[in-house]
Amino acid sequence: MHVVFFADQHLGSLGGAQVSMRLQRKFLERAGHTVTVVAPAMHGALRRTRLGAGGDAAAGDIDLPSIPVTPDREYSFTWPGARTDRFVDAAMKTRPPVDIVHVQADFWGAFIGHRFARRHGLPVVHTMHNRVDVGIRAVSPVPGLTLRALNMWQRAALPPLPDGAVPRAADGWSYLAGLAAGAAAVTAPSHHFARRLEVHGVYPAVDVVWNGIDDEILDEVLPAASAPRRPGRPRFIWLGRMSPEKRLLPFLEAVAHADLPVDVHVLGGGAQLRAARRLIAKRRPAASVTFGGRLPYPDTLRRIAEADALVQTSIGFETQGMTPFEAASLGTPSVISDPDIAAELGSGFWAVPDGSVPALAETLRRAAADIAAGTPVAVDPRVREEFRQSSRTEAMLRIYERVRA
Repeated sequence: MHVVFFADQHLGSLGGAQVSMRLQRKFLERAGHTVTVVAPAMHGALRRTRLGAGGDAAAGDIDLPSIPVTPDREYSFTWPGARTDRFVDAAMKTRPPVDIVHVQADFWGAFIGHRFARRHGLPVVHTMHNRVDVGIRAVSPVPGLTLRALNMWQRAALPPLPDGAVPRAADGWSYLAGLAAGAAAVTAPSHHFARRLEVHGVYPAVDVVWNGIDDEILDEVLPAASAPRRPGRPRFIWLGRMSPEKRLLPFLEAVAHADLPVDVHVLGGGAQLRAARRLIAKRRPAASVTFGGRLPYPDTLRRIAEADALVQTSIGFETQGMTPFEAASLGTPSVISDPDIAAELGSGFWAVPDGSVPALAETLRRAAADIAAGTPVAVDPRVREEFRQSSRTEAMLRIYERVRA
């Protein structure tokens, strides 16, 4: 079958949803299916770095005309309107007939995808990747006004379906319900997010399909994960987008507060990198803190495998929280701040009792003591098999077939 992904951001950009979609495409194509990805084009040096010296899009991508929306030109915006509709339709004319529209976006990419599906009478599977309400509160100085504007924009971009009620509230759940109104199936990457979507009336029955890990990369990295631990101080790793909702700065405050002789590796990039470096320079913690930047995915997994513990710090924002699952797949336990992620994972972590810096510092002390004593918590071995992308693709294909039927 031919599946078309619609995304808010180009798959070459940084982000958990982009990583997941790249894997989904790889394993769907390996199973004999055709995948087209529609997303805003990247810009400038990042485009050349991520997509090759020539800046060409990957096979299967339709790069929409866009404008950069962040200072580092990592992320882009495409206006969902008639001009974009014509661009998408023209690009699709050279491709096979579409069987499934899979929207994996929450903003302009979602509008563009649903508009395409409605024009052509195609079924939509919509994967919800984003806690819109929490995300908006984290990044907007006026979240209530922003959510009202988003709901108004959605009603303008996606007129109501003939047989569908139009959400009239101005919160994040109403916004997601407006997106789900045109879907034949809605999926979520965790049980806790799926249940929230159902309870808040977004969709009556949400399918749960974890985001996965590449089988081959996992098998390639596993020997390093099974090697004996290198001697030395306890090693913690934090990775992700450096933005307020990820709570990197509270983590570094906790590292300084804990006053521990440990090694801390911070991977990733984003707007708070400079503030993070300033914090470490000012606080001068007992820990050695290294900023490693962005690494290729296999190298990132190797760093996780070499660490004694991964630290997850966001609370209430993640719809799955990929990094603790990646760590568990490699046998590395985690320090987990989000109780929803802890419940999804089941075991193999040190739980932070609340969102305060002292609570995180005390949990880091406890984890460091267990690691130094040679008695870290044990991860659940089932995660490794259930998190493989091959099994996740099989689950999604069952949903595609159900929707087609």
